[in-house]
Amino acid sequence: MRISSDLDDTLICYHDGARHDPNRVWRLLRGWLHEPLRSGAGALLRELGRDHELWVYTTPYRNPRTVWWWLRCYGVRLGYVVNQYRHERTFGRRGPSKCPAQFGIHLHIDDSWGVWEENRWDRNVCVVSPHDPGWADRVRAAVACVARKEPPPDVPEEYRARGWV
Repeated sequence: MRISSDLDDTLICYHDGARHDPNRVWRLLRGWLHEPLRSGAGALLRELGRDHELWVYTTPYRNPRTVWWWLRCYGVRLGYVVNQYRHERTFGRRGPSKCPAQFGIHLHIDDSWGVWEENRWDRNVCVVSPHDPGWADRVRAAVACVARKEPPPDVPEEYRARGWV
């Protein structure tokens, strides 16, 4: 199964009180690779990477090699990085913000309600809040559901409380 993840506010969290994994970036690369990895993300991605192909699908124009090396420092092997350039080559500038199914992605992990909304008919997006301490368990549950050919769990209660669902 191919699983992708967003970076900003999903794997990289800068909000107040955000907890991060210890920096495992090699000293020579720290000038280029300085993003803090969300607490628990390294272990979760290594666990998922044993049985699944891992991708990153992010809308910034980050260099795919930089993303690949950054996660490699944490022991995570990526199959591919879809950045904004690659997304625009497929959809142009007027397409959806993200469309995981078009890249053969079975499950996409993101913090954005909008991404879930755009892909609601494909039912292949798991929304995790940047403030959710149990986000890794939500991802594991979504992976298990998709492996059983079921849709991933619905959006977090935080979004329901805001009246977005």
